[in-house]
Amino acid sequence: MNFNDTVKDSMLETFFPAGWDMVKIDECCSHQPEEIFERQSWWNKDFNPVQCDNLYDFDTYMGHEIAFQIKTARDKGEKLIFILPVGPMGMYRWAVYFLKQWNIKCDHLYCFNMDEWSDGEGNTLPANDPAAFQNAMEQAFYNPLGELTVPKSNRNFATKDNLPLYAGKIDALKAEGAKLVLVFGIGRACHIAFWEPHFAAEFSSVEEWKKQTYRIGAKLHPLTIEQNAITSFKSRTTLVPCRANTVGPGLFLQADYIIGGCDGAHTRGMQWQGMSLWMTLRYGPNPWIPSTFIPTLKGKLFFVKELAGPLSAECN
Repeated sequence: MNFNDTVKDSMLETFFPAGWDMVKIDECCSHQPEEIFERQSWWNKDFNPVQCDNLYDFDTYMGHEIAFQIKTARDKGEKLIFILPVGPMGMYRWAVYFLKQWNIKCDHLYCFNMDEWSDGEGNTLPANDPAAFQNAMEQAFYNPLGELTVPKSNRNFATKDNLPLYAGKIDALKAEGAKLVLVFGIGRACHIAFWEPHFAAEFSSVEEWKKQTYRIGAKLHPLTIEQNAITSFKSRTTLVPCRANTVGPGLFLQADYIIGGCDGAHTRGMQWQGMSLWMTLRYGPNPWIPSTFIPTLKGKLFFVKELAGPLSAECN
């Protein structure tokens, strides 16, 4: 069966982002699990994939890495900037655990949530809404830290008024010697934050694409909407917002260090993130696949072992 013919005979031809080379993507996914560590020419010399045997190890390792960066900066007397996601989430429990064990006060930490659900004008959910990312961060990270927590003045959320100020705030902190750490998960459509692949069509060059620091009311790709229906809305697609405010590559590609995660494995061998992981590592930097720039940065990408594959057909 010819893969190109299969695509042309289905709705997939207009469903996937126009800039995706589906044959190349299939080749990226054809490797054996042990090949996932083979370094590619465009990888940063200090970028490393880190395999986790299961979700429990994944949450612990990522949480430790976050806490260790916070502790290291504290020990040096330096300010630290974090761009933070709501997903993965299990890592925050362990970050809190280690920070409390080490008694690390977090008033040197400046946090910027990378995105938030919105409407087309950038209006976001109330901060206490169960689906709001601000609420999720407060419940998972800020509140559990207790007296050690990040001061409210150092917490930034992606509202339509505050998001445009992120770049200036981060630049000012970096001018004072602060290190920028990006924490992220990779989307099914290979987005970072909610910076979607189809945005690439709007820019005449990679350089122009890389300058974009944010977007208000970003239109989300159907793959992103369905990913979130599965992971956050108990399969109920009708509850998932179709737009979001998000940081762009002009911010996340400026990171001095990255802590990434792929944990999209479910029961009975089912998963949604294996293809996204292999595309990220093997496709090569391309604005139509935002996560492909991740290996060009210094840091670690944690992944659950089964996502490495082999990505072959299996009935469950």
